[in-house]
Amino acid sequence: MDRDEAVRRLTRAKVGSLATIRPDGSPHVVPFVFAVSGGTGGLRVYWCVDDKPKRSRELQRLVNIRAHPAVELEVNGYDDDWAALWWVRASGAARELTSSDERERALTALAAKYPPYAERPPSGAVVVIRLDRVTGWAAAEWENELR
Repeated sequence: MDRDEAVRRLTRAKVGSLATIRPDGSPHVVPFVFAVSGGTGGLRVYWCVDDKPKRSRELQRLVNIRAHPAVELEVNGYDDDWAALWWVRASGAARELTSSDERERALTALAAKYPPYAERPPSGAVVVIRLDRVTGWAAAEWENELR
């Protein structure tokens, strides 16, 4: 899968998995929702701490990013027809947004993708991941190479 197709699939995906590194160096993976944005500053992924019930607003993934900003995310498509399988991985550096302008752009992008965010804008932390790598794989392409 070429990078453009990987970015298209990443952008369309509704949910993915976010991998961060705990301060002790161990991995931490959680499902998350996100919005992809591009522009002169490069490809970015936004996500936020929303208002769904949680034990704490100080999520482990935020603690992790402060200690180790390197992250990786993954989205995939599964089908019982294994020729339709695919995945996309993206990696980069994450940071909490402090600029109100960028926070507003991120929340606007998230609300455009997820109606609940439009109805009730999240009040928690907003994070940007500046992507430096996007790769993907599709079984159909692999099968074509074998023929």
